[in-house]
Amino acid sequence: MTTAIQPAAGTRVLLLEGIHPDARASFEAVGCEVTSLERALDEDELVEQALGVHLIGIRSKTQITEKVLAGLPDLIAIGAFCIGTNQIDVAAANARGIAVFNAPFSNTRSVVELALAEIIAMTRRLTEKDSRMHAGIWDKTAAGLHEVRGRTLGIIGYGNIGTQLSVLAENLGMDVLFYDTADRLPLGNARPVGSLEELLASVDVVTLHVDGRAGNSGFFGEEEFALMRPGSIFLNLSRGFVVDQEALRKHLESGHLSGAAIDVFPEEPKGRGDEFISPLRGMANVILTPHIGGSTEEAQQDIGRFVAGKLRDYVIHGGTSLSINLPALVLPERVGAARMVHIHRNTPGVLAAINAVFAAEQVNIDGQILGTRGEIGYVITDIGAVPGPQVLAALQNLPQTIRLRQLN
Repeated sequence: MTTAIQPAAGTRVLLLEGIHPDARASFEAVGCEVTSLERALDEDELVEQALGVHLIGIRSKTQITEKVLAGLPDLIAIGAFCIGTNQIDVAAANARGIAVFNAPFSNTRSVVELALAEIIAMTRRLTEKDSRMHAGIWDKTAAGLHEVRGRTLGIIGYGNIGTQLSVLAENLGMDVLFYDTADRLPLGNARPVGSLEELLASVDVVTLHVDGRAGNSGFFGEEEFALMRPGSIFLNLSRGFVVDQEALRKHLESGHLSGAAIDVFPEEPKGRGDEFISPLRGMANVILTPHIGGSTEEAQQDIGRFVAGKLRDYVIHGGTSLSINLPALVLPERVGAARMVHIHRNTPGVLAAINAVFAAEQVNIDGQILGTRGEIGYVITDIGAVPGPQVLAALQNLPQTIRLRQLN
């Protein structure tokens, strides 16, 4: 597949799920045509709305599936304006040479602050006190209310969010244990534990910060809740499908757990104002929030600028820094009359075959860089003249070619 993109006039962009206006402004500043929608789209709607679109920006609800990608031949890149990318069929994107970018750091602070606020609110039973006050009941008592100082926080998933939460929780006087399947460097006085079972039996508060890989589906259920300390608190600000909601309700109703705060759910409404259904509704000791862990104005502005910048750089220059699926290339300053971007299956001899095409057509190479990532190879070549159709055809017809782009 060959795509010629003029930087970046004529590039069509579709932004979904209320992505921050700064993203739109960033694209329009370089001549892109932008359509913005406030809600998510299902497969058929997305194919209809995005036909002819080069870049799609989504958040957590829109699913970019094989069916969607098969119906969008002009698509060259996807931006997840959030941390997770499990809503994107990355393997299908790889097969079509479609770059995928996300925002792995921009909303970390917002998620951490919400987690801390919920830990304090549940430990002091603020939501229960608030609801009774609004009902006209003056319930002044210290019974069941605690400081977080001196209590032990257990973090499951010690990545960007888990580590920052660890540091700030220590500043509040909490002890911190963490469990991660990968070796992680502890920050401050946090201590790793050898097993999930050990962590659950040792802490007063359990908080999940795991990623969205398919293997984490149903990760936390009846067995894990049963291992938690009586009277402990549970938080999930990671992915909805990792927790058994019915098992959580059971342990809250029995009094085994004293409270929970849940920000993500197995099934979430498409848009603001739609009905939310959950077995956890109506429980006084549960804080429910509508997937707003990263939804602060500051975080959304940062994410809008960050991901839009990555997509712009990819369209205009071919840059892949922090792409989750293409080789990350640090590009030199562009030289030559045109830049050829070649995405291919990573097999021996591809670079030689590409250069043989240029040599056969008397095209001078001014600069070149190659990177590989798993089964994907990525070559950027600056050439001395705008290539003719025979050059494009020869490169496109190489058996390893997935996608070819010409940047003039």
